[in-house]
Amino acid sequence: MRNGLARALLVAVAAVWLAGCNTDGSYSNLFDSKTPGTDAFASAPAAGDLDTASIGTSAPAAPGLLGGDPNDDLSVGKKYYRAANFGLAEKHFRRAVENHPRDAEAWLGLAASYDRLRRFEFADRAYGQAIGIAGPTVEILNNQGYSYMLRGDYKRAREKLTVAQRQDPRNKYVANNLQLLEDSARKGKAIE
Repeated sequence: MRNGLARALLVAVAAVWLAGCNTDGSYSNLFDSKTPGTDAFASAPAAGDLDTASIGTSAPAAPGLLGGDPNDDLSVGKKYYRAANFGLAEKHFRRAVENHPRDAEAWLGLAASYDRLRRFEFADRAYGQAIGIAGPTVEILNNQGYSYMLRGDYKRAREKLTVAQRQDPRNKYVANNLQLLEDSARKGKAIE
């Protein structure tokens, strides 16, 4: 009984925490969160940027939750990602999902790292895991759309971004990525 109550409370905290996540699909500034012990990069949202400033800031991390320790794999993965060291970021995000397979943020970081390493098959699997945990959120759909733009698959990118826009019509990150998609399609070149 006690374990069931603790598990339900943990799921509720995670759901509230995930509800505050905002990303736009680009990976250039992924994980600009204010997780304790990490340095957040402040920047205005632009096409291709991620807004993850709200990740982990809606409530203080409970002891033992992934991301609450500046030295856990999720936090270290974010640091490496921000430093554009995508190989080491992938390594730490992979460890994070191995140790915490129900952490959607870790799966999203792993997917983003795989995208930057141009390992799209692995990215697709990681996005699938994140959707299995959190559902097709605006953030995940937006990131998937951006992933398809990286590949030059404008049709699938538009599908994902359009669904994300229907879920949150005022999301500035989705709007920026849709504009980036239009610009990329017009030029006939995948984004980099």
